[in-house]
Amino acid sequence: MAALSILDLARVTVTTDARGALDNARHLAAHAEDLGYRRFWVAEHHNMPGIASAATSLVIAHIAAGTRTIRVGAGGIMLPNHAPLVIAEQFGTLARLFPGRIDLGVGRAPGTDQETVRALRRSWSSADTFPRDVLELQAYLAPIEPGQRVQAVPAAGTEVPIWILGSSLFGAQLAAELGLPYAFASHFAPDLLLPALQVYRARFNPSKQLAEPYVMVGVNIIAAGTDREARRLATTQQMSFADIFRGTRGLSKPPIDDIESYWSPIERAQAQQMLARSIVGSVATVGAGIDTLLGETHADELIVVSDVFDHTERLQSFELIAKAASK
Repeated sequence: MAALSILDLARVTVTTDARGALDNARHLAAHAEDLGYRRFWVAEHHNMPGIASAATSLVIAHIAAGTRTIRVGAGGIMLPNHAPLVIAEQFGTLARLFPGRIDLGVGRAPGTDQETVRALRRSWSSADTFPRDVLELQAYLAPIEPGQRVQAVPAAGTEVPIWILGSSLFGAQLAAELGLPYAFASHFAPDLLLPALQVYRARFNPSKQLAEPYVMVGVNIIAAGTDREARRLATTQQMSFADIFRGTRGLSKPPIDDIESYWSPIERAQAQQMLARSIVGSVATVGAGIDTLLGETHADELIVVSDVFDHTERLQSFELIAKAASK
């Protein structure tokens, strides 16, 4: 059976401010730890009022301090936004504070729009150096070499595990070449899931970090007592996607009874394409969906997004997902 993990966006809702979102993420991580989830990741997004995890390393520290054993990390750090030295310093510090529990997933997308990229003092061309930046990051996290003039203090020697995140063949090829674990973002970009996994496994080169390919698949799963109730809870995420298409970045909204009254046919088609691999329903429905996904992908691990508006109902969703996966 594949391991289960969580990808959380620290959602700010119309009834919860940013501090509440961060505390909810920490509470969810402690709950997930008790349920047996392997890791809890947060993602770097900028200029999005509904997501409180922009300062990703700080959020990781907040969550790790409220848990005991679950691995906590970034899913991911958008490396073109940062100097590798700074990320090594940040995650090396986290590794010193929480030894053996920190993961570093990196991606090459900016995680925001072009205007915000300029505000970050970066450019779209920064993504072109992503492979070189990953190697530089690895070097800073490795033990210090004789004569090394620039050191990431206190990161050197921590060897924080690096993951390559992606939604295309590029990330699959890079992860395979470097011998790193690969996480595919099929929770919002499912089209190339199977081809990317095939490329990664076929081209994988063993490395010091990883002897064999290791695949994590991102998936939206929302579970409730009945299929109908789960579909209703899922309208929160559907509205968020519709808002993105409209160019509005608002707060997370409570579920509604009729999603067709909210989005246009075009928005519906766009959202359904991006959410095509979502699993929504009761324990039985979710269990069947997980079995189907694992049968197609042979994933070693699933990292689950359960974008449920109410915190208590989100806790229940992850409880039911764990139950469904264990059957």
